Amino acid sequence: MEKNRASIMVSSTLLFFLFFSTCDAIWLTLPGSSGTKCVSEEIQHNVVVLADYAVLPVEAYHPTISVKVSSPYGNTLHHNENATVGNFAFTTQESGNYLACFWVAHNPSGADVNMNLDWKIGVAAKDWDSVARKDKIEGVELELRKLEGSVEAIHENLIYLRGREAEMRAVSEVTNSRVAWFSIMSLGICIAVSVLQLWHLKRYFQKKKLI
Repeated sequence: MEKNRASIMVSSTLLFFLFFSTCDAIWLTLPGSSGTKCVSEEIQHNVVVLADYAVLPVEAYHPTISVKVSSPYGNTLHHNENATVGNFAFTTQESGNYLACFWVAHNPSGADVNMNLDWKIGVAAKDWDSVARKDKIEGVELELRKLEGSVEAIHENLIYLRGREAEMRAVSEVTNSRVAWFSIMSLGICIAVSVLQLWHLKRYFQKKKLI
């Protein structure tokens, strides 16, 4: 009974870790003649980001690509020209959308170019092999350590989302207040204009001796 319970807990732990780990490997098809494809990710500050990219080999020709990674404020974090493989790593300094753009630098055939991008963030980007060797842990204990890191990352992300929600709520309240004052001012102006029009028409009719 205890063994079954332990195995269920370990399985749940592994499933939880796999579900919440942030690691995306994607395929991109870049236009051979012109055009750029970008991948963006909203990341909070002080998060480690690792990525590897590679152009899929073609027998007849050897296309190369250019890569540029930018921070939310437009700072260039990585730039590479005429590459077939490469990688970049950085720790985020501000929260927001980080952008990685790819385009074909050299392609004699003009055909589309396929590439692979392995994008790792946070817990997924951590070198767990080094952690295991340093702390002399393995097996279930290592997976539990990974789970602990995932939980911490989720907790920090929830705090970040709560802060963003509070900011959006404050902006919404300020906007609603301004819209309400604008509506009141517009109504007041309309009433004032209507009164002035009635006054003007009354004087006009009085001068014409129509009333």
